[in-house]
Amino acid sequence: MAARSVWRARAKLLLAATAAGGGAGAALILSSDDPASAFKLSTAVPIRLLRDSVSAATTAFDYKYSLWGLPEGSPEWTRVKHEVHIRGARRLQELCFRNGGVYIKLGQHISQLEYLVPEEYVHIMRESMLNKCPVSTYDQVCEVVKKELGGTPEEIFEEFDPVPIASASLAQVHIARTCDGQKVAVKVQHTHMTDTAAADTATVDLIVNTLHQLFPSFDYRWLVDEIRESLPKELDFLVEAKNSVKCMDNFRKLSPQVARYIYAPRVDWNLSTSRLLTMEYIDGAQVNDLKTIQRLGIQPRDVAKLVSQAFAEMMFKHGFVHCDPHAANVLVRPLRSGNGSIFGRKKPQLVLLDHGLYKDLDDSIRINYAALWKGLIFSDPKAIRENSVKLGAGEDLYALFAGILTMRPWNRVIDPAVDHLVVHGTDHSELQMYASQYFPQITELLRRLPRVILLMLKTNDCLRAVSNEL
Repeated sequence: MAARSVWRARAKLLLAATAAGGGAGAALILSSDDPASAFKLSTAVPIRLLRDSVSAATTAFDYKYSLWGLPEGSPEWTRVKHEVHIRGARRLQELCFRNGGVYIKLGQHISQLEYLVPEEYVHIMRESMLNKCPVSTYDQVCEVVKKELGGTPEEIFEEFDPVPIASASLAQVHIARTCDGQKVAVKVQHTHMTDTAAADTATVDLIVNTLHQLFPSFDYRWLVDEIRESLPKELDFLVEAKNSVKCMDNFRKLSPQVARYIYAPRVDWNLSTSRLLTMEYIDGAQVNDLKTIQRLGIQPRDVAKLVSQAFAEMMFKHGFVHCDPHAANVLVRPLRSGNGSIFGRKKPQLVLLDHGLYKDLDDSIRINYAALWKGLIFSDPKAIRENSVKLGAGEDLYALFAGILTMRPWNRVIDPAVDHLVVHGTDHSELQMYASQYFPQITELLRRLPRVILLMLKTNDCLRAVSNEL
């Protein structure tokens, strides 16, 4: 009976995918001003949606069938569940790479959810989604450059390296030299992103909602909502350029004591559009590249302190926060003036890249969030409860919220002997057990919290990962 019900669920999911994909494609062709592009997209969307549906249904069936009849918590159940998690994570990884774009972004989000997603998913997504993104062909790059700037890369730039130095979910970066001799980094959006982003978001939304109906404990609708809100801004590179300018203005005006230690590449506005961004090229070490940092004469602990200080200034003073500070988006270089000491140590300067995802924190959220962290650091249960409730966690889930922020269970959150700014290896395994035990409560908490706080959780996780490596 259980197997038949899962097969029926799988059939429903596939049927919904086919119907939705076909209907969306027909509507797109009829309403488009560019029928040829619309036809190309309308044939791609159903295939991608069907691919989504098969992957989701296969994974759901794998869990139900593989664990069927095994006593929950038994050694055999634990072993089999670990294997199913790995298969599911590999299946999701393949889906993200085959579909690209929005799906890579989704995989990157999942890689940061240590408090919600099984460890196998976090590990597999993290090892692949940040550094192994698909690369557009040079012909596709030329197509974007010509459409955005009116000529081929060779016509617009004095030099243009056809091999990208980096590729991410939405774009890839090429080194070039402008006609006046300036070395620049040119960020070129993947060709399919503008066309498929809305359709991909809709298909992911359909899959997630269908899975939630079939399996109520599976509720990742908040994650799709966040992608739907943030993606249009990230796809407009002029928004990213303006964010970088505002970020630096905030440091100069509101945090002058640290401003010289923070840098964002200058934008060449004459060679930038919503799909192509030309910036000053910066040579620096990736923030988690300890060997290179030390070879530059910089102490990793100084970098860790500067990272923490810079983002604390953004969160608690500026109210305008870079929400994607993973290692690939933060470079380190020696401060160019007054950077030596009698011991030969050089002061670090952080170079912040990828300014596409920022969030504004209003005064009440900044004050409550700061007071909450003060309560966490000083193990003050009353302050933790009061400020967690003000931020939306509720009287029933404030302890869980504190556990997610500090990555440890409540009994250690309120233990004054614990340093709450340090996470040890044992805390991760403890957290995974905690997350598994309270999965429904965690999903409910994430549904309640304002979306800006969800982005702060992601930012915290990125910063914690960087600090641990330093």
